[in-house]
Amino acid sequence: MNTKEILFELRTRHGLSQDALAKKVFVTRQAVSRWENGETVPNTETLKLLSRLFGVSINTLLGSPRTLICQCCGMPLEDSILGRNKDGSFNEDYCQWCFADGTYTYSDMDDLINVCVKHMANESFSEEQARAYLEQKLPTLDYWKRYDELGDNGEFEAFKQQLVEEINALGIEGMPRLEKLNALVGSYVNLAYPLPCGASVKFLNDNATYLGAQLESPFGSERCFGVLANMDFILVCTYEAQGANPELVLYKKR
Repeated sequence: MNTKEILFELRTRHGLSQDALAKKVFVTRQAVSRWENGETVPNTETLKLLSRLFGVSINTLLGSPRTLICQCCGMPLEDSILGRNKDGSFNEDYCQWCFADGTYTYSDMDDLINVCVKHMANESFSEEQARAYLEQKLPTLDYWKRYDELGDNGEFEAFKQQLVEEINALGIEGMPRLEKLNALVGSYVNLAYPLPCGASVKFLNDNATYLGAQLESPFGSERCFGVLANMDFILVCTYEAQGANPELVLYKKR
């Protein structure tokens, strides 16, 4: 699809007339008509407004002329996993796991490789092959090539370590000592915890990125501990394989 078809499809999907869309992005109805006829293309600032309005990337609005990959981990990118800037707009250079709310979540390449290897390995691609691929690929990506410029001098790592210390200090019975926190996207870890009344509740935002870890029980139990945190809270839970039968252990505001 090209830009004119994409804009028409998005506008009609959202139930907007040309006039209504024009008002939302501060142009005339005639301008919208020209976009949908293929006579013109929205300018950069209008593309940004359309991106936020429709929840798609500018790359998508332009017909996906670029093949996007995360410039930190190398993952192929689509709109549903794009990182976000502090103002909530999409950042088309990074995934949600590597860049969240304007913050880079990894400063140690080896840590990132250790996380990625576990997800990449399968029957036809061993952990050794995945590690070798990442060790070759990551140094070629923009984030790591420009790390001295883009990095935060260890501020985020210091924050993660502070969270680790706070969580360990809680002294939760049976929970192993936490060593590291990694970036986790809400939609993957937003479990529904049962309430005494029979209802269930979720505490997370599916579109947000959190810091978390899974800890295996030291007693051989089938239940794991899950830890999630950010600037505002610490959550500890237990669950079975694939997040089944979750139980909330602690939810604490910071």
